[in-house]
Amino acid sequence: MPAEGYLQKLQRRHGDLDLAAVRKDAVDWIWKVIEHYSFAPLTAVLSVNYLDRFLSTYDFPEGRAWMTQLLAVACLSLASKIEETFVPLPLDLQVAEAKFVFEGRTIKRMELLVLRTLKWRMHAVTACSFVEYFLHKLSDHGAPSLLARSRSSDLVLSTAKGAEFVVFRPSEIAASVALAAIGECSSSVIERAATSCNYLDKERVLRCHEMIQEKIAVGSIVLKSAGSSISSVPRSPIGVLDAAACLSQQSDDATVGSPAVCYHSSSTSKRRRITRRLL
Repeated sequence: MPAEGYLQKLQRRHGDLDLAAVRKDAVDWIWKVIEHYSFAPLTAVLSVNYLDRFLSTYDFPEGRAWMTQLLAVACLSLASKIEETFVPLPLDLQVAEAKFVFEGRTIKRMELLVLRTLKWRMHAVTACSFVEYFLHKLSDHGAPSLLARSRSSDLVLSTAKGAEFVVFRPSEIAASVALAAIGECSSSVIERAATSCNYLDKERVLRCHEMIQEKIAVGSIVLKSAGSSISSVPRSPIGVLDAAACLSQQSDDATVGSPAVCYHSSSTSKRRRITRRLL
């Protein structure tokens, strides 16, 4: 998780830097590249995880606004190296209307800065680590439906994009996502979700679930209907075991393997080249 007080940090202006706008631009760009290369959705979630954890503890020097684009490239590059079987060269990764294009060695320097700042904890716990577990716990007939799985994929990605969700633990987001994906909000089902893990705060799950429902109500999040065309979502027994193991621990911050969720598409464009040195 990001450092405590991160949401407040995003809401404050830092000299010439609007951190909330920086995050939004970075996340939007990451999503475009994910779609361009059809990367796994977990690559997107990990990229944003690295971005948020870095921004929550690192302060950019004045006049270095270009570093924020470099940070987005580095976070996506690191995440793709962990999750993808094919990773484009750093230069080729910089598509989708990138404001700047950096040399490979500049990106590697930024990657090292990210690694050091995150203390090399790159197999991060995310909502993906828990969502399969909660889907199984909340499904009345054992295995969750394909529709519930597909909805949960979209919801995990939507919550990763939203800065307002950074205050919640991954397990809290996953439980809320599972509730929304299944379409249940009765007190008994919510109670079942909360009691399925000793370290889950029922009130926080309710608050997160309400925020998701509000976004669905205003159309910020569109859930697939029962008649929608749904691509196959790969099942991950390893992911279920990993999540169960995580839930037996007291912290959402330990490193574990994570099951994947899914999303894809495409886009491309030309961009301006710039060479910078990291000091």
